[in-house]
Amino acid sequence: MVERAAARVTPAGVRVVEAQFHCLSEVVEGGMARTLDFRVDAVGLGSMATELERVGLGIELELEGFLAPRSKRSARLVLHVTGCRRTAAAGTVLET
Repeated sequence: MVERAAARVTPAGVRVVEAQFHCLSEVVEGGMARTLDFRVDAVGLGSMATELERVGLGIELELEGFLAPRSKRSARLVLHVTGCRRTAAAGTVLET
């Protein structure tokens, strides 16, 4: 995690933490190695918000979740984190 905003609570009483993660990994596409190096905005709700608050900046995580538009009227995607665990692997690994 490279950035994290302060936790907030929605009008419905749901705890929310927004963060940004850096992904650095290598994949094989079309038989060729490809390096991925990008940042992705993410959000954790409820108990996942609490988990993301506990993780220090710079800690490498393996994430689980899904991509969804930031809002009903937005085309910009954000990763909704549904699970995370610390990893010893180089770079942040994203699973969606």
